[in-house]
Amino acid sequence: MKLVPVDEARARMLAEIAPRPAETVPLAQSIGRVLAEDVTAVRDQPPFDASAMDGWAVRGSDTPGTLTIVGESAAGHGFEGVVGPAQAVRIFTGAALPDGCDAIVIQEDAERAGDQVRVPAVEARHYVRPAGGDFKAGAALLSRGARIDPWRLSLAASAGRAEVSVHGRPHVAVLSTGEEIVEAPAVPGRFQIYDSGAPALAAMIEACGGQVTRAKPVRDHLDAVIEAMRAAEADLIVTLGGASVGDHDLVRAAGAALGLSMKVESVSVRPGKPTFFGVLADGRRLLGLPGNPASAFVCAEMFLRPILAAYQGAPTAPPVVTARLETDLPANGPREHWMRAKLTHTDGGVTVRPFRDQDSSLVSVFAVSDALMRRLAGASAAAAGSVVEVLPLPRA
Repeated sequence: MKLVPVDEARARMLAEIAPRPAETVPLAQSIGRVLAEDVTAVRDQPPFDASAMDGWAVRGSDTPGTLTIVGESAAGHGFEGVVGPAQAVRIFTGAALPDGCDAIVIQEDAERAGDQVRVPAVEARHYVRPAGGDFKAGAALLSRGARIDPWRLSLAASAGRAEVSVHGRPHVAVLSTGEEIVEAPAVPGRFQIYDSGAPALAAMIEACGGQVTRAKPVRDHLDAVIEAMRAAEADLIVTLGGASVGDHDLVRAAGAALGLSMKVESVSVRPGKPTFFGVLADGRRLLGLPGNPASAFVCAEMFLRPILAAYQGAPTAPPVVTARLETDLPANGPREHWMRAKLTHTDGGVTVRPFRDQDSSLVSVFAVSDALMRRLAGASAAAAGSVVEVLPLPRA
């Protein structure tokens, strides 16, 4: 099998992915979805000069002094008149600044006596939120490709949007293969293990905006694997296990029986060398991941996450950053190595410590990792303090 470098493999995969068609959804249902349109402000926010505090709306030129109270301005119920010389209006946070006023005296600094209030000296615009201080009409608030989170939803809502156009969610089928795999709560046989890969990938796909269908684990029989693939109603089929070329690795052969056009045969990566990608005759995409959990998880971060982003019109580049090594590392071999690692944030910056045991079967190591550290193919030995690339992992 031809080994393809990681970046090239990702580019080949993404070249086969087109964004799903857009659909309009209520804003309240848009969390986690990716915008298929720009969101633009239709008016200033706030639409008027507003008070930043509870207190008194005054004319700065009248202060200090004793002013006559002529009314009140509350949020949603402004003062309708015009404030004249030596007059003041009781005002509350968020309320519109009355016409004629240009400053706010906070209530702690004022002393009321009946229909009059004594105020200290303040300058114009004191505690005044200007009209358009958050954003102005016509401003671009959110761009196509942005994923909606609670804060972006709030911004769209403040612009008066009740609905937004978002890309459709990709349908993904997850299929585990192997005689050794059983699903909890079934009791495994003497030579079997629980399926830890499929539940994790299903959760990751959902978190990335995909819709998941999980097939039951398939035994190592070619006809059974072919039938499971044929039955998968999905834009993308993700298989776990059986991706290599051993006697019991049947996923490639099953794909070939369904007209697989191979785009990536194998990836020059550690762990995850058997990973492959292609297009079936009916247009469904097939991503084959190794069965070892760490190999599958690493390659899911490298390839599956960007693929899911591409289906939704979102940015696809992995958010790689730099950190300094906490320990010496030996030279790397011929394949790019993504090591499970732990980040530490200090006043001096970010450091990274790769875990000593990088065996691809260890789920426990992945569970306590919060980054993958990149070692390029053929990289020379690196001393503690060297700058390396890391991919932070989403962690609560």
